[in-house]
Amino acid sequence: MGASIDTEMGIAPTRSYLDPEHETMPRERLAQLQLERLQATVRSAYDTVPLHRARFDARGITPHDIRSLDDLAQLPFTVKSDLRDHYPFGMFTQPVEQLARLHASSGTTGKPTVVGYTATDLDTWAGLMARSLHAAGARRGDVLHNAYGYGLFTGGLGAHYGAERLGAVVVPMSGGSTERQVALIMDFRARVLCATPSYALAIAEVAEHQGVDLRGSALRVGLFGAEPWTDGMRREIERRLGLRAVDVYGLSEIMGPGVACECVCQSGLHGWEDHFLFEVIDPESGRVLPEGEAGELVITTLTKQALPMLRYRTRDITRLTTAPCDCGRTHVRILRITGRNDDMLIIRGVNVYPSQVEAVLVGLPDLAPHYLLVVERRGTLDHLRVQVEAQPGVDPGRHPQLARDATHHIKSLIGITTEVEVQATGSIARSQGKAVRLRDLRPKDSP
Repeated sequence: MGASIDTEMGIAPTRSYLDPEHETMPRERLAQLQLERLQATVRSAYDTVPLHRARFDARGITPHDIRSLDDLAQLPFTVKSDLRDHYPFGMFTQPVEQLARLHASSGTTGKPTVVGYTATDLDTWAGLMARSLHAAGARRGDVLHNAYGYGLFTGGLGAHYGAERLGAVVVPMSGGSTERQVALIMDFRARVLCATPSYALAIAEVAEHQGVDLRGSALRVGLFGAEPWTDGMRREIERRLGLRAVDVYGLSEIMGPGVACECVCQSGLHGWEDHFLFEVIDPESGRVLPEGEAGELVITTLTKQALPMLRYRTRDITRLTTAPCDCGRTHVRILRITGRNDDMLIIRGVNVYPSQVEAVLVGLPDLAPHYLLVVERRGTLDHLRVQVEAQPGVDPGRHPQLARDATHHIKSLIGITTEVEVQATGSIARSQGKAVRLRDLRPKDSP
């Protein structure tokens, strides 16, 4: 969106910063700050976390060997299973009674991952989330409707405290009660919406069923994250809600939302390098890849006190660029995340990410952005079935032809043969949090 849209949406000029000292820091000074903070983080992790000390000792290195940012590559990786293996507090740097808060994952695939925060960690998190909101176009005094889930999930409280730090007026709605969400957005004249992208679409859908046109509301900025989403999904959200849809990124293991965020230029997420180091590696070899090459994102925390993470493998596939952004911020940009290593499907020898299928479906005008991928084992081969809804008002008699068209586009653009089922509007379950896009029905002993 250009400057005329910025004016129309009431967004202040791009070069109005919340934290100019750090957001526009020359990269040479930024690198020096990173090195100082990296050395302190490594010392803390080595001195207080037995897992890190054992891994350093096994490699024959000590914190004193970290003399430059290039030495980061000497450090071992940390993975999510490390947190589960040392459940609940085995990777904390200090006793739990000295912490200010605990968050945890749902633990649906085993023990939950537990993350801890000191009071200083929470202060840092609020500041970075405020920075992210400001970069996205939110401003002091805005009414911010927060539809991220509250509780052990970091999304709701992360957005809440960041918005309060910014000086916004927070509506702590959480997820669910979608009809009431629509009413409060209209009645309170919310300018900013925070939600998962799939739930933002669910809000739009309920509003349309109620005869409410959210495009005429006060909404101007949407901060959406917690699940992968495509540019096609972005355009659909913007069309139906009448706002600028901005991507925000975070992981509870690293901090929560606010690790990185797009600015109003929408040209990649600014990773806040004064608090995190970002690398992209080859997922197979672990080799650090040059700037611009696609691979797995790895993050090292630089200021986290309770739970420092050294070279944490996120499993997210992306690219990095330090090319200048039109907004003037100097921090690295994380280009759109295309999928996750652990979400990747191998269908008859072809690697497929759910986001690739979404990109095809959202690009077809008569299909709605609500879908489910079902993986089955037929004989000795895996088979992908795509269930997708038709747009409201589409004649059911056209569903078979729409399915054939979608099958053709998926084959030509991704290279796999699928079975597409076009279903009636509302047939696929809506999520109030992270959307469930994949159902794996293969036998449990399948790879």
